[in-house]
Amino acid sequence: MSFELSASRFLFTQAGVQFRRYKSTALLLFVTLSLCLFNPVWGDVTTALIIEIDGAISPATSNFIEKGLNHGNENGVELIVIEMDTPGGLDTSMRSIIKNILNSKVPVATYVSPKGSRAASAGTFILYASHIAAMAPATNLGAATPVEIGGTAPSPIKPEPIETEDKEENKSEPLESTPDNETALAKKRLNDAAAYIRSLAGRYGRNADWAELAVREAATLTAEEALENNVIDYVADDLGDLFEQINGHEVETNAGKQTLSTENVLIERFIKDWRIKFLETLADPNLAYLLMLIGIYGLILEGYNPGSILPGVVGAICLILALFAFQVLAVNYAGLILIALGVVLIVAEAFAPSFGILGFGGLTSFVLGSIMLFDSGIPGFEVSRLLIGSIAFLGGLIILGLVFFLARTLKRPIVSGTEGMLGEQGIALEDFDAKGDVLVHGERWRAKTSEPVKKGQGIEITAVKNMLVLIKPTEEG
Repeated sequence: MSFELSASRFLFTQAGVQFRRYKSTALLLFVTLSLCLFNPVWGDVTTALIIEIDGAISPATSNFIEKGLNHGNENGVELIVIEMDTPGGLDTSMRSIIKNILNSKVPVATYVSPKGSRAASAGTFILYASHIAAMAPATNLGAATPVEIGGTAPSPIKPEPIETEDKEENKSEPLESTPDNETALAKKRLNDAAAYIRSLAGRYGRNADWAELAVREAATLTAEEALENNVIDYVADDLGDLFEQINGHEVETNAGKQTLSTENVLIERFIKDWRIKFLETLADPNLAYLLMLIGIYGLILEGYNPGSILPGVVGAICLILALFAFQVLAVNYAGLILIALGVVLIVAEAFAPSFGILGFGGLTSFVLGSIMLFDSGIPGFEVSRLLIGSIAFLGGLIILGLVFFLARTLKRPIVSGTEGMLGEQGIALEDFDAKGDVLVHGERWRAKTSEPVKKGQGIEITAVKNMLVLIKPTEEG
């Protein structure tokens, strides 16, 4: 009996020792199981991919959005949010972004944020194309009238009103008469944009009439007005507020109808890689303009100093980069030709002095071409007037300097050529009464005189005819 008690006591003691040894592990396992069972964050978590648009819509922006949407569709993301602040941009880039949004299997919510941002022009189209349209307070959208590259904004085109039996229905049509002076191209462009945004509005049941007004009459709305007019779906203070509001929202994508569950959201941000940043840098019209100037003048310097190599290499690289940027930016080629003509005239001033006529004519052509180069009227796609003025001022100073030195040169006595020989002194190399040889500037010349000349006698040149100099004696030899 005592043996059994001793054995039991021994087993109990060993169990206590083992329990104390694994107490920390058991406690950690208990806490983990408790969190999994009772904490809802460990349950259903939605991953949201955030893509930022900040600035003008360019080919680089389109490339960035396409990569972000592809990343979201391929990596099991449940929601893609485009945080947008844009003044507008290129039509081709905008349409490329919209195509990718419409073909996304993952719901896309475009959110105009932070406060003070805007979704103007192309941004309005992107907002209408998204599965969910939201804006932060103190933001605005609209002014979506298309602008022709290389020209000015067209006048609003308003088709004639259509008479119908239902007068009330006719009142809702924002259609008026077309200006007589509007071109057919402007009509086609504007009507195409209006039809495009109406089709996007109809896809999600948003206000198509106001969308057309934004295109035809550059109408704008604040965030609160947009919500009241069924232009957007939500007004949210921040991303957290947006996720809270869209929880349970039903959308229809290429994968079918989906109900969003955004009670618990894990945020992932899509970061721009070096290639996108490089393209965005090149898409800056001011940089493209400077690259073009460096390229042109680098090649000119190489032409003035053949074999210097460095100006030619730098100029060629900069010019190629500028041409690539021009292809991306869709420049006005009339402006490019005027710039080239201006450079040619300025260079011609150095070779054929015209007292500033060629130089200032070239400078005028250069300035006009610079202004027209990116004259699209699209915010973010124009060369800074300050930059153009600074370069024009510098060019004017250079031309004035050339004219000044030219004027000083004309006042100096001629020291070379036929005119430079007049009045020069020399000595006779022989005795002669009519013709003989003389030494002038260390050169032997055939001379003619009307007075006898003795060898060694000083002479002065009075005229030059072909290779014969007319002289008169100045002193006895």
